[in-house]
Amino acid sequence: MRSLLAVLAAVALLSVPASSAAPAPGKYKNFRVAIYVVVQATKQLADPKVFARQFARVSRQVKFDKVYIEAYRSNVFATDTELATVREEFLAKGIAVAGGVTLAAGGSGGQFGTFDYEDPKDREECKKAVELAARHFNEVILDDFFFYTTKSDADIAAKGDRSWTQYRLDTMRKAAKDLVLDPAHAVNPSIKVVIKYPNWYEHFQGLGFDLDKEAQMFDGIYTGTETRDPVLTDQLLQQYESYEIIRFFDNIRPGGNGGGWVDTFSTRYADRYAEQLWDTVFARAPEITLFTWPILALDQPVAPGDRSWKALPTSFNWAAVVRRYGQVAKGDPGPGWAAIAGYSLEQADKALDGIGKPIGIPSYKPYQSDGDDFLQNYLGNIGLPIEMTPVFPEGAKTVLLTEEAKYDPDIVKKIERNLQSGGNVIVTSGFLRAMQHKGFRDIVEWETTGNHMLIHDFIGGFGAGDGVMLNDPKRATPDILFQQIRFYTNDSWPVIRGVAGAKGDPVLLMNRYSKGTIWMLNIPENPSDLYNFPQPLLAEVRQYAMQDFPVRLDAPDLVSMFAYDNGTFIAESFRNTPAAAKIIVPRLGAKVRDVATGKLLAAEPPAKPIIAPGGWRRIEPPKQTVFPVSLEPHSYKVYRIEG
Repeated sequence: MRSLLAVLAAVALLSVPASSAAPAPGKYKNFRVAIYVVVQATKQLADPKVFARQFARVSRQVKFDKVYIEAYRSNVFATDTELATVREEFLAKGIAVAGGVTLAAGGSGGQFGTFDYEDPKDREECKKAVELAARHFNEVILDDFFFYTTKSDADIAAKGDRSWTQYRLDTMRKAAKDLVLDPAHAVNPSIKVVIKYPNWYEHFQGLGFDLDKEAQMFDGIYTGTETRDPVLTDQLLQQYESYEIIRFFDNIRPGGNGGGWVDTFSTRYADRYAEQLWDTVFARAPEITLFTWPILALDQPVAPGDRSWKALPTSFNWAAVVRRYGQVAKGDPGPGWAAIAGYSLEQADKALDGIGKPIGIPSYKPYQSDGDDFLQNYLGNIGLPIEMTPVFPEGAKTVLLTEEAKYDPDIVKKIERNLQSGGNVIVTSGFLRAMQHKGFRDIVEWETTGNHMLIHDFIGGFGAGDGVMLNDPKRATPDILFQQIRFYTNDSWPVIRGVAGAKGDPVLLMNRYSKGTIWMLNIPENPSDLYNFPQPLLAEVRQYAMQDFPVRLDAPDLVSMFAYDNGTFIAESFRNTPAAAKIIVPRLGAKVRDVATGKLLAAEPPAKPIIAPGGWRRIEPPKQTVFPVSLEPHSYKVYRIEG
């Protein structure tokens, strides 16, 4: 029997075209588009009539270069015949093909179920699923269920004295080798096995997902960029993550991050789906995968959703989607999710022409770390461009350290080296709380007191003297809860402070050390209160955090900036109303061009010196050029710095 199976596997493998995983001639200039076909759809598409009807429906609405054809999901196997048939159907249409496997075990009540990797039956099923896909494809991707949640008696016994995190990391590294990689390469020595990681990266290690060793074991990684609705969904992922997680995974596996993956779930309006697609490719993902084929092929129209901004000239234009779809014949359901994807990706492809390599403030997140969960995404949503990295960015002019950095046992020494080389280090109040009694006081004597303050008045001022009110006179600031920070006056300076009654608390605190400067950003106890910061306060935070950046925005919350190394940048608003903003280039005489219109922006007149309150000193304006702009709701604009 084993010999017969080996012969059948060899015959199936011989039928796999050598170019089956290669991208088809590009339908887009700046990225490829793939669609994931779940196993139930694989079985249906093996019927030529179903394939013809669904392919016509999808291809009318969105251009795509590739499909991932799933062989297994949650105890359902496709047959060899079904996989071979569907593979050849797509190849005949000029679409590149790859395989897919979802190592899930169903689940109940909406909660995910995973294999029990101490159960011999589950282990055998895992191996069988991978071998099936490997017989038919030279590339196979694992959908993001290769993690571990069970706590069976066998698991408890195998865990021993290890933490659940360490046990699961150890187990899944071994499962990756023994149950996925070795079996796949044994069946098909030419195969490329890719692991797709989901969007909840802060908690990976607790369930056995390993961005350190495991991510290097596979032939490539892939990124889940689904952020969906930031309020209604259980994970509360912020919009900026669709961009930032690509950048983080690119730094984990340089050159080996295959792309981003977006679905249609939990979106109240069509623009939210479009934003996820845009931000994935704005991060320069080489490929974007649309999940899933049955949704894109559905013979039903999609509703654009509750869009109070629908009459405005937004980047996502529902009327343009309908026009692009064309005349609706009798029985035609009209545009679906695929039409939204097609329109949005074509717009983004044009926007990316001439865009360079992404740049941002390096933010160090060591492997298997947590703390200040997902904070970088909240910061990205207030206009700070972030470039997360699993390796400390030695020599960087500015480094951002959240609480996650406490997992590096040498973090204080690394901070000291950066400051001695003339750098800026920004730590969060969460980092301070974690490290204040673990050597950090050798650099600066700050501490969190354990007390908290409700603050709604903010003052800015660099140095001694009166400060400037940073509240927005047009918008009431709600009370925001902060940790109280203790520091020594005149040793450290609160360049931004919050005031409640007759008591102050630093929001941005600074101290000079050697040739550098260390800063502490006091994060509200609820990080979403960053969105309640008045716009003048946000402008001050950006000014200090982005001192070495070629451009910054003065904008309200929920306006992000994606910057690139060739002077191009994108401003994107996630707001429901129009936003007035300013582009600030930190030098005189700069020019900025709107790439879409080709027109140069009009700059404000240069600011004049002002006399400080009391007339005791003259304050020179910063050397910068300022360009007022407006951003429509859920829209983006691409700019280029010139001159």
